[in-house]
Amino acid sequence: MTMEQITSKDGTTIAFDRIGHGPPVVLVAGSASDRTDRTPLARHLATELTVLNYDRRGRGPSGDTQPYAVEREIEDIAAVIDAAGGEAGLFGGSSGAALAMLAAGAGLPVTKLVMWEPPYLPEGMPTPPPDHVRQLEAMVAEDRRDDAVEYFMSTVVGLPAEAVADMRRKPFWAESVALAHTLAYDARILGDYRIPADRAKHLTVPTLVLAGGADMPFMRDTAAALAGLLPAGEARFLDGQPHNVDAAALAPVLRAFFAH
Repeated sequence: MTMEQITSKDGTTIAFDRIGHGPPVVLVAGSASDRTDRTPLARHLATELTVLNYDRRGRGPSGDTQPYAVEREIEDIAAVIDAAGGEAGLFGGSSGAALAMLAAGAGLPVTKLVMWEPPYLPEGMPTPPPDHVRQLEAMVAEDRRDDAVEYFMSTVVGLPAEAVADMRRKPFWAESVALAHTLAYDARILGDYRIPADRAKHLTVPTLVLAGGADMPFMRDTAAALAGLLPAGEARFLDGQPHNVDAAALAPVLRAFFAH
């Protein structure tokens, strides 16, 4: 697996790995993660698919041209699809699923779409404060990156204080802090955290919405509701899988959907 680089429409360098043979699929990472988190999944998929696993802007060796706009991230995906040969399937996990859906809805040449647990909140569940994007941006600007990650996990994601305290002791906390500047990017992508019904109703790409729900049961309700709005949508559940899904459990579903 050798890293390649392309240039997005606004001149930003986007880095990606290419592996495997078969129909092309682009992997879109979620919050506080980069392409290395998707490497195990890429290797599982490479037996039947050509996988382009890229670093979203602001992550890894990819650039981060300012000012940020969600439209620039869609242009980045368009550049990766172009590198794949002009059309490709898209897989996104968590907030990356929301970004992948926006890209498909923007008219990019997406053949199929799979979303793993897009973190939209069902009606009745409280959404993040209206100023959460501004709060995240302010903390990063003040070099309070630890505070930004804690705010994201507790106030935006809604994890209890003891869970966040436990996360601080895990190795991935430092990786999240290093990517704290991108948390506001994902918050902008998710908007008000409700299912974007109007967008979904007009998305005709064949779409599979997956959820496990082992740690956030509402994700199954979200997946079912979103799939029900999509003209060519289907919901499927991987019982026992948490939000941080096991690549070995996820890969067979993706191979079957994208390769045939």
